[in-house]
Amino acid sequence: MNRIVKNIWISVVCFCLLTMNVFADEEVSFTLGFIPTEKASELTPKAEALAEFLSNAMRMPVNVVVPTAYESLIEGLRFGHINAAFMDSGPAWIACQKADAEVVLAELKSGSPYYWCEVYVRSDSDIKSLKDILNKRIAFTSWTGSSGFIFPIGTMVQRGLIEVEGQDFISLEKSLGQSFSQYVISGGYKQSLKLLIEGKVDAAALAHDAPQKYLKAGDREKIKSIERLGKVPSHPIVVKSDMPQELKERFISAMLLLNQPEHQGLLERLYGVTGLTATNTEEHLGDFGPAFERLTGVHKKVFAKHK
Repeated sequence: MNRIVKNIWISVVCFCLLTMNVFADEEVSFTLGFIPTEKASELTPKAEALAEFLSNAMRMPVNVVVPTAYESLIEGLRFGHINAAFMDSGPAWIACQKADAEVVLAELKSGSPYYWCEVYVRSDSDIKSLKDILNKRIAFTSWTGSSGFIFPIGTMVQRGLIEVEGQDFISLEKSLGQSFSQYVISGGYKQSLKLLIEGKVDAAALAHDAPQKYLKAGDREKIKSIERLGKVPSHPIVVKSDMPQELKERFISAMLLLNQPEHQGLLERLYGVTGLTATNTEEHLGDFGPAFERLTGVHKKVFAKHK
């Protein structure tokens, strides 16, 4: 009788342990967010392909989140709904300051973790300088876009081409309204380029390689750059600061596998880059962060949502 009881007990314990392992595998997952550089419907399949690769490399389910705005990524990180995210430098700085995030990786563009902002106009335009776009129609990618807003407007403010009276967002909006006949927050590089090609704006502030990534050869001939600004930190990848060290290292190691030639296509199709490098918040955003905070209108508007 004792032997029977003992065998039953062993069977129950083994079943419980097995059940616990199964449920642990089902419940433990990793959620990765992606910056909205194009329509979610177009970006999602590319993000899911990367998630499938990471799921195999990390030995756990990897889910994707492709929002229409950066704020959702910041809030997701802040409340723990997102474990890591590709971000632009401005939102990444906010996430690090207000959402307990830290930079662990950065994209490489032509082997560098930095890129440039360029202001593009149509090829037949008589606009030749930043001064010439005053009183014209311009497209920006987002209020926190590094190349799509922060650098071009910050440069124009620094050069005295735009004067902002006051330190709140209303003052900044008022100044933009006085400086341009129209300004549009497009939502991404692809959207800004579309507006420019279609003649709905006269200029667009973008990453220097956005036309190469998002336009066909024939359309690239329809636009030209009037000025290059920078250098701009490449898109960083942030994680929650309190992420367990083992999981953080597993994620970083899996992401760095994308540098191998046979996997580079996943990154290239996603964001037009061919590599990643390990870094940290101070190294990658140490110079950009203070520059971002100088545009106090944007700084206060976005930070107010993440106190």
